[in-house]
Amino acid sequence: MSTRFAAQGYSLPHPPHRLPVLGDIVGVDPRTPIQDSTALAARLGPMFERQILGRRFVFASGADVVGELCDEKRFEKFLPPGVESLRDIGADGLFTAYNHEPNWRRAHDLLRPAFTAGAMRGYHRIMVEVADDLIEHWERLSRNSSPTDVSSDMTKLTLETIGRTGFSYSFDSFASVETHPFVSAMVGALTYNQRRSLLSVPAFARPLFARSDRRYSRNKQYLAEVLADVVRTRRQSTGDFTDLLQIMMDAARDVDNPNALSEANIGYQILTFLIAGHETTSGALSFALYYLATHPEVFERARAEVDEVWGTGSPEFGQVPKLRYVRRVLDESLRLWPTVPAFGRAARAQTVIGDGYRMDAGDWAVVLVTALHRDPVWGDHPGEFDPDNFLPERIKARPAHVYKPFGTGERACIGRQFAIHEAVLVLGTILQRFDLRADPSYRLRIQERLTMMPSEFRVTPSTRR
Repeated sequence: MSTRFAAQGYSLPHPPHRLPVLGDIVGVDPRTPIQDSTALAARLGPMFERQILGRRFVFASGADVVGELCDEKRFEKFLPPGVESLRDIGADGLFTAYNHEPNWRRAHDLLRPAFTAGAMRGYHRIMVEVADDLIEHWERLSRNSSPTDVSSDMTKLTLETIGRTGFSYSFDSFASVETHPFVSAMVGALTYNQRRSLLSVPAFARPLFARSDRRYSRNKQYLAEVLADVVRTRRQSTGDFTDLLQIMMDAARDVDNPNALSEANIGYQILTFLIAGHETTSGALSFALYYLATHPEVFERARAEVDEVWGTGSPEFGQVPKLRYVRRVLDESLRLWPTVPAFGRAARAQTVIGDGYRMDAGDWAVVLVTALHRDPVWGDHPGEFDPDNFLPERIKARPAHVYKPFGTGERACIGRQFAIHEAVLVLGTILQRFDLRADPSYRLRIQERLTMMPSEFRVTPSTRR
């Protein structure tokens, strides 16, 4: 059959034959749109339309269909409503820029050398130092057998890491029991934009949102103040810096550099890296620690690998990628709960995908990564946690496009290797130093704020003897 769908502006035509459709439902929860849609994907097939509180979306989750959508010759990045709404704070930064805006290409080409293997070697020492801050914090907890919120601690760790490595700026994350106000402002801004992207608020109802609008304005202002302080701190420093911020500032002073960024755009890039550089990795670490703490046999196997490869000392740069089983734990955690759970793709020209689904130029669909990662191509029990899904022979046996936790194509995550190195390093450090006890009554709950994070998952760390 031939089916056309997903025109821009949320106005879908109504041809004689349509995709499976789920309309507005009483009780649709704007707090869990991804989890709701993931559950529906199993019922409605590889592509389906969904009206969510007055807005219409097309979701793609089947392996074959997603394979076509990931073809860079036919499709390109599209900003779905939840991401597009972030332009209010991110403008034309790397993550939120439209394809036709020049600054995303300039920033990508300018900053790409900052994520080479050589650059990563320089970041390793800082990552180890921040991991040591976490160790000291958990050792204090261990002395009193005190539980701790995993997501909160991982957020402190990853924010401190990206702050120090990318901008030589410390948030003093572990100096306080509370998370840094930047995190609260960021979470508030992300949550606000996600929920408002799902709602078409008529003019007469806008006063009902006045309080949340004011709160968002305060959060937005605070984020701007942090950015200003990052830049001001650098300009007042006399050290020799080679980080992301210095690369951008040096290029801005070079009139012959074709990738030079304006001061305003440098601010947007800083915010992009501060948010994306810590929020996604903290989620990945939190999910991985959940599975380690609730699967004793996986925990012991991963610890045995750390003991064999690292011993009792601090790991060298080259020892981190040798933790192959720990990496499989991380990959499998990202398969089940990709912290960036969806991405948008738009047709470059009129085309047909799947079983006759027609798309005109500019028509778009949201790739539902959480559902893609549960496609039957992953085996008979795709919802179960199994790190051996990432054994080399299994990876070779399935299409590459069925694992997409970092997006796809030329607009995929530029910091992927940074995030993987940091996450494996931290997981290895925790396995080396601590036993973890989780509440056996806890059942995994997910918080959605564009990214995904375990909610209220706590462990009691005890120093390994």
